[in-house]
Amino acid sequence: MTAKTFTPTTSAALSVCLKVFEHRRWEFAIFASLMIHKMNRRQILKTLTMLVLLLFAGIQMKAQSEHPWSGARVAIFGDSISDENANNGKEKYYWYMSRDIGIVPYSYAENGRQWDRIPVQAERLEKEHGQDFDAILILMGTNDFNAGVNVGEWYREETVQVEAAAGEMKSMKTRQHRTLVFDNSTFKGRINIAMDLLKKMFPRKQIILMTPLHRGYANFAENNVQPDENYTNSCGEYVDAYIQAIKEAGNIWSVPVIDLNAISGLLPTMSEQAEYFPHDTDKLHPSDEGHARLAKVLEAQLRSIAPRTE
Repeated sequence: MTAKTFTPTTSAALSVCLKVFEHRRWEFAIFASLMIHKMNRRQILKTLTMLVLLLFAGIQMKAQSEHPWSGARVAIFGDSISDENANNGKEKYYWYMSRDIGIVPYSYAENGRQWDRIPVQAERLEKEHGQDFDAILILMGTNDFNAGVNVGEWYREETVQVEAAAGEMKSMKTRQHRTLVFDNSTFKGRINIAMDLLKKMFPRKQIILMTPLHRGYANFAENNVQPDENYTNSCGEYVDAYIQAIKEAGNIWSVPVIDLNAISGLLPTMSEQAEYFPHDTDKLHPSDEGHARLAKVLEAQLRSIAPRTE
């Protein structure tokens, strides 16, 4: 005997039946009671089995349709791309996500900010919400690149003596030892400072990093002209080095990384994608259409990441 599969037609019919049952449950109960009196034992068992299968299928459908981040209270840290007050469009990716999957966003993003601003945004979050939230999303780094902040190093190494044993009697061994670099003048040092603070301030919260988006040409003023990503910054680095640093930070600080640079699909250096950016003199900030696309990508990625760790 082959198992039954729910075709789209069957699934739709099941959904209708469940809604009818939910709103007319008392009438259904009376009808079932009257019908049972007219059934023999075999018919009753068969009917009850069908009802149990119907209920189980309905529970499965509800579980599959509800996003795991539904109702999650999410703090947003970042720069103008995430700043709800920045003058680059009415929408933000997290507003789309709020409507689509039901997250509750708390935005602390600020126009023009770099990674050294994360501690301030974290302090504002703690002051306003304490520990009463679920997760933090961080989209930051493009302004560090533009400002020519040196990439720097994650660790500082030195030769030391340490007691160790691997099958032999323990003794003092000469080994290399590393310590994290907390240097606010370098990109990696800034990330270390911020992540150290966040891990101590919110030890039970989910923290997710996102890589910076691709960079197109931008001309905001006579004193603010930014070439596209095919040019190095003032310290001779391409933006790729900063994107790679965010990816590495995931392993160093044991946090998930969503690689928006790779999977967002937004490529401002192509004229065919003009609709995803406000205009020809701003190919850095996504338009409303760009934010809508970011939201869909994030919604899909977040299905595999727990919004809560407690």
